[in-house]
Amino acid sequence: MTLSTLDRYRPGRIDRLGERAVVLGGSIAGLCAARVLADGFDEVVVVERDSLPDVPVAREGAPQTSHPHALLGAGQATLEDLFPGFGEDLAAEGGLIVDVTRQLVEYQKGGYLASGDERTPSYCASRPLFEHVVRERLRAREAVRIRDDCQFVGYRTDEAETAVTGVTVREDGAVDAIDADLVVDATGRASRTPEWLADHGFAAPPEDRVGIDLQYASLRIERPPGDRRMISVPADPPETRGAVLIPIEGGQWDVLLAEVHADDAPADREAVLAFADDLPVDLVGDLLRRQRWVSESVARYPFPASLRRRYEQLDRFPDGLVVTGDAVSSFNPAYGQGMSVAALDAVVLHHALAEGGLDGLPTRFFDRLAPVVDTAWRMATGVDYQYPQTEGEPSLGERLFNWYFDRLLRAANDDGVLAAAYGEVLDLERSPTSLLRPGILARVFLPVGGDATETDPPRAAGPSDESSLSDSESAAADAETAASGDGPDPSGVDSSPAADRESTVERERPQRPT
Repeated sequence: MTLSTLDRYRPGRIDRLGERAVVLGGSIAGLCAARVLADGFDEVVVVERDSLPDVPVAREGAPQTSHPHALLGAGQATLEDLFPGFGEDLAAEGGLIVDVTRQLVEYQKGGYLASGDERTPSYCASRPLFEHVVRERLRAREAVRIRDDCQFVGYRTDEAETAVTGVTVREDGAVDAIDADLVVDATGRASRTPEWLADHGFAAPPEDRVGIDLQYASLRIERPPGDRRMISVPADPPETRGAVLIPIEGGQWDVLLAEVHADDAPADREAVLAFADDLPVDLVGDLLRRQRWVSESVARYPFPASLRRRYEQLDRFPDGLVVTGDAVSSFNPAYGQGMSVAALDAVVLHHALAEGGLDGLPTRFFDRLAPVVDTAWRMATGVDYQYPQTEGEPSLGERLFNWYFDRLLRAANDDGVLAAAYGEVLDLERSPTSLLRPGILARVFLPVGGDATETDPPRAAGPSDESSLSDSESAAADAETAASGDGPDPSGVDSSPAADRESTVERERPQRPT
């Protein structure tokens, strides 16, 4: 299930459900869950173990927050539904709204993806800024209270231990009990709910685990004024190395270097440059050499396996408790699905509450969540299974689809329609089966090219085609350029305008009507 098939968030659909709900975890998953719960509870308490200052900084207890994160189209549209004006708020805080139709430079199968005809805005920022903007919107809601520096200790239950009735927390050295009509576990991959279930007479959820031994390193470099390119060189099996550069606030690029089935990640400048030189194009290495490094060191993070907990397969589950976000499924982070799936999870919770209230909620929610997770899971593991080192075999159908998908990507180097169709699937807006539509099939199998090897990026590092941006986006771009100074770009990057400066029509995202 994707953005095009999931019913959208509908304000006012939920009646009053209870006095208090508690959300464990202040990540995007927890914050989005808190937003939908605020429609039905008098009070929503978000319990977060880390300190949350009033400025966007990485959370100490979640080291991955300092690494680059992408917000896919499905997540972007969902956050706009949950928090109207989210994009404007993000831009006001320094985030970027990038037209990926023109400013995405993605290398696939020996060439760069072709540009499309329709403008596709994409929100780009650091993960701390994404979380900060959502958190501030929540703090403005009277019903929501965020308790940071507050440690979750355990669940409270009724006498029969068949229902969760609240949580116990530790704050400032004191233990406090919080009663709740509903508790949402959004504590991430390290969730203790499976162990708690096993210790209290329930079965722990079955787990699917796909070992990938991903090692990734990240750093930030200066981004020339007006250069808002998003650069992607994904690993292409059997090649194990890939890279992405995401334009973020402060005139910087967030740089991610990732390798699957690796022993370690590059730890210093010399190793980073050697890694970049091993990529199939020179663009990443050239920028790493040319641009000033903002980071004083290289941050590294290991990700041993994608993990999915199948709560939908359990016969029994305590009332008053649901699990969401990475606590249900955590994917290979190289595909950038985490925040967007977390936002979609919240919409599923919204509809599950609207259609049945608290009665039977866990089973209803998990059953409806499974199809959302299925799509992202199959997309991520479908690529990972192409590596011989990955345990597990793709089915015959998956192998056939991978062959077709490979052919589609090669054709998309010369065909903007195919590149746009691929982008909608990557953005979790449409199902991969949408690539089997007759019009797409015809373009894939017609001799439109796509086999030539192209190693020079097709898009100039221009001032972002600012004529095609909205007023708020243009203002943000102008402010960024002004803050960086005028005159010739000392970096040596070509800052000439792109050849085509005609405004493009904005693409309508395939959302279901409210």
